[in-house]
Amino acid sequence: MGLTSETTVYVMAALAAVCVGLLVWSWPRFARQGLRQVLGRLLAIGTTQVVMIAAFACWLNSSYQFFGSWDELFGRVETAPVGVTQAGDDGGTGTLNGVAVKGASVQPAGDEQLSRVSGLPTGPAAVNGRVESVKVIGRRTGVVDPAFVYLPPQYFQKAYQRQRFPVIVALSGYPGSIFNLAQHLRVSQTAGELQKSGRMQPTVMVMIRPTIAPPRDTECVNVPGGPQTETFLAKDLPDALKSAYRVGHDASAWGVMGYSSGGSCALQLTMRDPHVYTTAAALSPDYRVKDDPTTGSLFGSGPDRTERMNGHDLMWRLKHLPVPRVSVLVAESKHGERGYPQTQAFIKAVKAPMRVASILPEHGSHNFPTWVQEMPPALAWMNQQLTFPQDVVPRHHRKGAVVADPPRPGPDPLRADGPEPTSTATTRR
Repeated sequence: MGLTSETTVYVMAALAAVCVGLLVWSWPRFARQGLRQVLGRLLAIGTTQVVMIAAFACWLNSSYQFFGSWDELFGRVETAPVGVTQAGDDGGTGTLNGVAVKGASVQPAGDEQLSRVSGLPTGPAAVNGRVESVKVIGRRTGVVDPAFVYLPPQYFQKAYQRQRFPVIVALSGYPGSIFNLAQHLRVSQTAGELQKSGRMQPTVMVMIRPTIAPPRDTECVNVPGGPQTETFLAKDLPDALKSAYRVGHDASAWGVMGYSSGGSCALQLTMRDPHVYTTAAALSPDYRVKDDPTTGSLFGSGPDRTERMNGHDLMWRLKHLPVPRVSVLVAESKHGERGYPQTQAFIKAVKAPMRVASILPEHGSHNFPTWVQEMPPALAWMNQQLTFPQDVVPRHHRKGAVVADPPRPGPDPLRADGPEPTSTATTRR
């Protein structure tokens, strides 16, 4: 009985109802005076409340997929054994994108979470695209992280069979999951609608969680002696995707986005690793990483602690370090979210060659309804920044046959009609 299964939710709800019924039925027995009766009342009330809270927590976790399994809930996280990350391991055999893979960095995964997501493309992949459930294996870090990968229809069309595609990595918040990205943020659904309407070029969307060591929140930091989240997202993940999919190899084709702490990670990755990601969209982010009860000590101790902390303070970086040549978008509601003053300060601090855009609605909250409204303009803006890869996969010659080059996509309407982005631009809705 899985943690996120409907059976678990129904069983816990039934158990809570039974506890309430037993409490009502046995209450007259506990109404008498005496120590045993008082202790009985306290025990009965406490047990009923604990079971009711547990039932509600199971329902909430099943809806938002904060934790995907019992092992994950109790901190027993899967790690990648050496045999999995090296070729020749029979246990690593599977099918990905119709091709058998063995010992690869991207492996097929179960569809339990994916099957619960509504609005995913169906029918022929060459017409509607496809979403795959995979697990990404970090060769440097030993991390195994689940992911959903959206492949646009063009990925499966013969005319594009040698074409590489731009990539946007979408990060969940803490303690969120890829289910949240697919179901509640509607990453692939929004991208598919924008691409069909011509507002977005064909792009591979990768939905992944930055919480690689649950239940700990590592905030995309390489923790001294602990989880190496930045290395996984800035090195392992791009290398794995490039080995498994036809995606661009140049950083100009790579962007990263996220909401809440995932948005913070997107900014951190782009400003700290501009050779990997050149574009970021951050919905309700923070601009400084600091320790709290969910993170533990992220920066260790010793004389280098302050330097490591400053390196993850984006305002400090803008003031004291060379500014990277990247483009970032930040979104924050003027009323209803607490980070608006910090967002304004960040926008003002950005200087060339870095460019910043913003989505600043009048009202909103730190929740999915707000982020869902911000998604279409954020993705359309990222589309303007990313370069459609000009590199193609190597030709496979057949004797006496010539393989034609794939057609290049036509000019994007937003790019053709819109003005050249300036160092600061603001999008309002």
